[in-house]
Amino acid sequence: MSGPAAAGVLIYAKHRDALASFYGQVLGMQQLHRDEHLTVMASSQLQLVIHAMPEAIASQVSIASPPVRRENVALKFFATVPSIAETVRAAEALGGQVFDERWQGAGFALCNAMDCEGNVFQLREWTAGHA
Repeated sequence: MSGPAAAGVLIYAKHRDALASFYGQVLGMQQLHRDEHLTVMASSQLQLVIHAMPEAIASQVSIASPPVRRENVALKFFATVPSIAETVRAAEALGGQVFDERWQGAGFALCNAMDCEGNVFQLREWTAGHA
């Protein structure tokens, strides 16, 4: 993906570089742009804008180690990976987690995961029924 995306996700981050590294390695995203406020990551399917929290807000936010799952949010994005099982190792090595519960969709398997700041997202992988 090059140039502006038609759609994507924006995440406010306390530790922008750590979050960019997490999504770069876990979802295979490449950095398109970086300045003092944001980092733009992209894959062929998704553009992710990681925006540094303003300092006044960041100073009030605590990220535990390991992070605490943030479940009380209105939105959750999903991304498709080649293998959920392989993604587990990368996520855990970078301070995140892939949760054990799995579901089946029409042509894909899915589960929830958490990044290194506690943001919950969904992982999907294509199955044999994928059209």
